[in-house]
Amino acid sequence: METDGLPTPRRYWSMTAIALVMTLAILDGVIANVALPTIARDLHTDPAASIWVVNAYQAAILAALLPLASLGEIVGYRRVYQAGVALFTLASLGCALARDMPTLILVRVIQGLGAAAIMSMNSTIIRFTYPSRLLGSGLGLNAMVVALASVAGPSIASAILAVAPWPWLFAINVPLGVVSFLVGMVSLPNPPGSSRRFDLVSAALNVLAFTPMILGLEGLIEGGHWLLTTVELGVGLFSGTALIVRSLTRSNPLVPIDLMRIPVFAMSIATSTAAFTAQNFAFVALPFLLEYAFGRSAVETGLLMTPWSILFGLVSPIAGRLTDRYPGAVLGSAGLGVMGLGLALLAVLPSHPSAFDICWRMALGGVGFALFQQPNNRALMTSGPRERAGGAGGMLATARLTGQTAGATLVALLFHASGNSPNPKILWVAAGGALVAAAVSWMKPHEAGRPTG
Repeated sequence: METDGLPTPRRYWSMTAIALVMTLAILDGVIANVALPTIARDLHTDPAASIWVVNAYQAAILAALLPLASLGEIVGYRRVYQAGVALFTLASLGCALARDMPTLILVRVIQGLGAAAIMSMNSTIIRFTYPSRLLGSGLGLNAMVVALASVAGPSIASAILAVAPWPWLFAINVPLGVVSFLVGMVSLPNPPGSSRRFDLVSAALNVLAFTPMILGLEGLIEGGHWLLTTVELGVGLFSGTALIVRSLTRSNPLVPIDLMRIPVFAMSIATSTAAFTAQNFAFVALPFLLEYAFGRSAVETGLLMTPWSILFGLVSPIAGRLTDRYPGAVLGSAGLGVMGLGLALLAVLPSHPSAFDICWRMALGGVGFALFQQPNNRALMTSGPRERAGGAGGMLATARLTGQTAGATLVALLFHASGNSPNPKILWVAAGGALVAAAVSWMKPHEAGRPTG
């Protein structure tokens, strides 16, 4: 077993495999959004039905993250990660071959399960790839890959659709997935699993908690039938409560209650959830504000939002190196303060802002988010025992996706309450969320971000 990271050059090959897989997973989510109108037209379905190409993928990820994280601790992180790569790759081929909407949605669920295995293990694999003194750098590099893939996604999708039909958006994953799998076979760390049994009951409760909850929130936003929405939310809340109660009585629970008893871990999870709620609130609201309130075109809107992701990608490796040297609580709260400032300045934009007025504020938000995320992730992944790294990684991914879902839901509800009349002042909600997250981050022990080895 590797006691503290991999030796070079194996570490570089491991990170190459991780970067390839994360690029595939991020690109897939982004390009699917861009291609929805084309897919709906080609498969002769309405736009509302086509949205399930995205929703089914995201719901499968959120429902499977914690069960797969727990499974990784038992059978081995590399096995679950590589199984996820293989499943994602095969499902990508299935998406490319799908010729009707029900088949495509079904295969997207399978692809989401593969993506969940990848995302639940990603931070854990990085933890065992890098020595403790360089873990922040590894997490920062991973964040840069995610940001660059997010920025490049729409352009890549547009370029492919300009010369080929939409199935090629999924087909390109196949050769890259095969390469990633083969490189991972010989390079990824392979710490042993544990001897405990997988908790099938908790896994089932987890699925019954997240899936109906997502469906219920969507029904609440879109004005679905009140009885069905109430039942879905009720089933989700009941199952979630039962899952937590069951987890309280187990030594290595699927929901890592044992880790939540560690103050640094619990506060890092709370900070991450609040920060991603604020960030995705802004990312969902801004396109409507830029187009409806400021009269920008769809192309201009995409370009004006790009500085956030670009600056996030550029600053993330720097933030990673800083968090290997300085207290994570200080860096994280400073970053969230900068992010909150950027969002507050966006909330007070003049009625006819220039492109420069918008871009430098967006860039400020990206810089702040990068300064927050790397030290927070490092503190979260190192605050618990190494044998519970799977649970920590799964909870990290769950906090991110939960925050993103909450942010999008909150925007939809506020838009509905305001009569669908977007106003920049709505961004004060996101700015307030970032400042709340900054306060929580500051209360963490300042030494949480210092090197541990």
